[in-house]
Amino acid sequence: MSLTFDSPANADTPLRLRKPSWKDPRLLVGLLLVCVSIAGVIVIVENADRTVGVYAARKDLPVGQELTEDSLRVVPVHLGEVEGSYVTVSDGLPHDAVAQRMLSAGELLPASGIGSADALDRKPVGLTIEEPLPIGTAIGDRVDVWISPRGEGNEFLEPELLLESAEIYDYSEQDSALGATQSARVFVLVGEESLPALLDALSNEAKIAVLVNAGSTK
Repeated sequence: MSLTFDSPANADTPLRLRKPSWKDPRLLVGLLLVCVSIAGVIVIVENADRTVGVYAARKDLPVGQELTEDSLRVVPVHLGEVEGSYVTVSDGLPHDAVAQRMLSAGELLPASGIGSADALDRKPVGLTIEEPLPIGTAIGDRVDVWISPRGEGNEFLEPELLLESAEIYDYSEQDSALGATQSARVFVLVGEESLPALLDALSNEAKIAVLVNAGSTK
């Protein structure tokens, strides 16, 4: 059995391809998609390479420390979506700005961590303690302050927790004439609501104990 195919009447006529026209909608849509794709790539590359100058602490800065060009340095950082969360050079430093919380050396300056001195709701109070705090205790660490009110004669009442998770503003150990450490001086930040009780305890020569609060999240 043999197969036969019918040839078209104009089988001898060669096929011709038509030159595409600029008016062809498909061509215009294709060009538009290419342009959009190229523009998107350019934007992504530019954003990936974009850095801004951000202020960072030169050293550990305690609460209340004045923020100046001497205490800060400028570092180029790619912030992306969190750019508004930090103080950039283009923003500038507010007049008479101080640290509202402890800033560690090298830490970027957060917008929420600065304010005016009048806005501080905690004041540093100095406490002399008989036993130094553990080695490694530093500014910004948290401590619990216990007091034992004076009783009759030389007796003291049961200790009670006065301040929980208070932040250390400053700390120094005091050496005796023989070189042995006998006591320490620690400044803690105290809120307005706890300040009268602490000052009353100090004025009445209550016994003070300061313990590191290792479980505090700061």
